[in-house]
Amino acid sequence: MSISTENNKRIARNTLMLYIRMLFMMIIGLYTSRVILDKLGEVDFGIYNVVGGFVTMFSVISGAMTTATQRFLSFEIGKGQDGDVKGIFSTMLLIHLLLALGILVIGETIGLWFLNNYMNFPHDRYNAANWTYQLSLLVFILNVINVPYNGAIIAYEKMSAFAYFSIIDVTAKLAICYIIAITPFDRLIMYAILMALVQLILIVSYYLYCRYNFLECKFTGKLNKNYSKEITSFVSWNLVGSLAGVAKEQGVNIVLNMFFGPVVNAARGIAYQVLSKLNGFVSNFQMAMNPQIIKDYASGNYSSMYTLVFRGAKLSYLLLLTLSLPVIIEAPLILNIWLKNVPDYTVIFLRIIIFTALLNTLSNPLIVSMHASGKVRDYQIVVGGISLLTLPIVYIALKFGAAPYYAMIIAFVIEFICHIARLYMLVRTINFPMWKFMKDVTFRVYIITILAIILPSIAYQSINIIIIRFFSVCILSIIATLGFGYYLGFSKNDRKKIKTKIITILKNKLSKSNR
Repeated sequence: MSISTENNKRIARNTLMLYIRMLFMMIIGLYTSRVILDKLGEVDFGIYNVVGGFVTMFSVISGAMTTATQRFLSFEIGKGQDGDVKGIFSTMLLIHLLLALGILVIGETIGLWFLNNYMNFPHDRYNAANWTYQLSLLVFILNVINVPYNGAIIAYEKMSAFAYFSIIDVTAKLAICYIIAITPFDRLIMYAILMALVQLILIVSYYLYCRYNFLECKFTGKLNKNYSKEITSFVSWNLVGSLAGVAKEQGVNIVLNMFFGPVVNAARGIAYQVLSKLNGFVSNFQMAMNPQIIKDYASGNYSSMYTLVFRGAKLSYLLLLTLSLPVIIEAPLILNIWLKNVPDYTVIFLRIIIFTALLNTLSNPLIVSMHASGKVRDYQIVVGGISLLTLPIVYIALKFGAAPYYAMIIAFVIEFICHIARLYMLVRTINFPMWKFMKDVTFRVYIITILAIILPSIAYQSINIIIIRFFSVCILSIIATLGFGYYLGFSKNDRKKIKTKIITILKNKLSKSNR
C-alpha cells in the first residue's frame, strides 16, 4: 500500500471520529443553547457572550502560539527519526507558562479597567459581569497552558481523543442546564462558575491523556535556545494575523456592545452558535487534514501537498454549502422553532456570517500551507494588515449611524480581499499554483453556489404550506449542491474515481448481506 493511500485512509478515519463527535455535540449543543438563552434572558446571555469574548481578546498571543505548537510538532514528527519532538514540546510548554503569567497581569489591569469603564451593561449587572470576567480569565489562562497538549493530540492525529472528551463536555453542559433552572442564586454568576468548572475538567483530561500516551510530551523544564529563537520569530509575525482575527471577531463584538448594548451581542452570539454547529463538520475534516499538509511539506512532497490543499478546500466548501444552504434560506423558521424568543438582527447576522464562513473554508488550507513553510513575515504583514482594517472601518461605519449588520458585511468584504492576498503571498513564498487554484477551486465553487441556490429559493417563494416548503427547500438544496458539485466541482478523472469508490463500497455491502 502506498504512503499516499495510507495517509488518505488515516485522514478518513480521523474525520469519521471527529464527525461522530460533532453530531453528538451538535444535538446536545442546540438543546443547551436554547435552554440557557431562555433561563438567562437576552441581556445576561449577551453579557456572557461579550465578556467571554472580551477575555478572548487576550488570545491574540495564545492563538499564535497554538498555531506554532501544531506546526512545529507536526514538522518534527514529519522528519521521522531526525525530529526532536521532546525538545520542541518542552520548550513550548515553558514559553506558555511564561505567557500565561503575562496575560494574568494584563487581564487584571488593563482588561479589568476597560470592562468597568467602557462596556455597556445595565447598572445592576456589572457585579455579575465582573464575576463572569474573572472566571473567563481564569479558564483562558489554564487553556493557554494547555495549548501544547492540545497541539500534540492534533499533531499525532489522535482525533478519537476529542470524541472521548466531548462526551464529558456535553454531559456536563446538560447538567448545567438543569442546575441553572433550579438555582436560587444569580443565574449568570452560577452559569459562569459551572462553565469554568467544566473547562477545568477538560483541561486536566487533556493533560492526563498526553502524559500517558505520548512519551515525548513530558516537561523537562529546559528551554532550548535554538528552538525558542525559531519559535519566537514565527510567533512574533503570526501575532499580526492573530490580532486581526481577534479584531474581526471579538473586537467587533465589543464595538457592537458599545453602540447597541448586550441584546445585539445576544443576537450575534446565537448566530455564531448556529454557525459553530455547521462549521464543526468542516473544521473536523480540516483538523484531520492539516497535520498531513505540514508533514508533506516537511518531507519535501510538494505535489502531494498541493493536491491535498486543492481537494481539501473544495470538499470543505461543498460540505459546508450542503449543510448551510437550507439554513440560509429557512433561517427565520429554524430560529423560531429552536428558540422561544429570537433577538432582533439574528436572522441577517446568521446569513452574512455563513457566507463569510464559506469563504473562510477556502482560505484555511492556504493558511496551513503558509504556516508549514515557516515563512510568515511578509504574509502576515500583508494579509494581517488588511484584516486589521476590519475593526476601525466597522467603528467608523457605526459611528456614522450604520445598522449593526453592516459590521458583518464589512467583515465579509475584507475577508474576500484577504483571500486574494493569501493566494498572492503563497505564490511569492512557496511557488503555489495560484491561477490553477482560482480556476479549479475558487471560481468553480462560486458558480456552484449561484446555481445551487436557484431551485430551493424558487420553492421557498412559491410553496405556502410551511412544513412542505421546509422539506422541499432542504431536499432541493442537497440535490442541487451535490449535483452541481459533482459535475462542476470535479474533473472527469476525479468523477471516475468517485464512481469507482461508490461501486466498490456497494459491492462490499451486497456481498456481506448475501453471506
